[in-house]
Amino acid sequence: MPDAATIQQMFAEVAPGYDRANRALSMGVDVMWRRRTVKIVAPQAGERGLDVCSGTGDLCFALQRAGASMLGADFCAPMLMRTHHKQPSSGHRSEFLAADAMNLPFGDNQFGFATVAFGIRNVADPVVALREMARVVRPGGRVVVLEFCKPRLPVFASLYRFYFGHILPRLGKWISGAKNDAYRYLHDSVQAFPERTAFLELMQEAGLASPRQRLLTGGIAAIYRGEVQAG
Repeated sequence: MPDAATIQQMFAEVAPGYDRANRALSMGVDVMWRRRTVKIVAPQAGERGLDVCSGTGDLCFALQRAGASMLGADFCAPMLMRTHHKQPSSGHRSEFLAADAMNLPFGDNQFGFATVAFGIRNVADPVVALREMARVVRPGGRVVVLEFCKPRLPVFASLYRFYFGHILPRLGKWISGAKNDAYRYLHDSVQAFPERTAFLELMQEAGLASPRQRLLTGGIAAIYRGEVQAG
């Protein structure tokens, strides 16, 4: 896996075309995945939430529309700059700041929940990031993760591997206008990242209680949820 500085630079370079490429490559399915994530988070009106590895703010804004008071954090400032045009013209606005998921600049028990969408696999130590998310969430709150998986249904899995390994990296580079290998990195990072039961074990290692998962779209993605314990 590339080091943190390399990943940061990669996302900075791809930021201008990031949203356009995401919509095209997923054919809009990523929007549905975020809606499902919002339902699993189930934010209360006015509840304060933190979205880590927030990127251009898609999940942050989805949770805001559901009534949460949101703060988004990402270690790549150029990605966060893309959130400005997504802010609502009136009413409550989400806040964003540059911050490292493994060293969040917040005190303990500050949020009702914390989320991360398609970002935990980019962190050098996911367990440290999960612990940080749990630390800043009050006891009884929840940590919810949306991340890619590898499908296991034989025919579907074969088609997915061909698209994800051969078509997506080239198409993503063309649509986004990226000069780097960000979409090859996307493929490689998903292949290497712990998923399903293995990721639930990471959540337990981070101290989260009752970790569970819900697979999406034939196992292409999964939503993981764990509760923050007292003490």
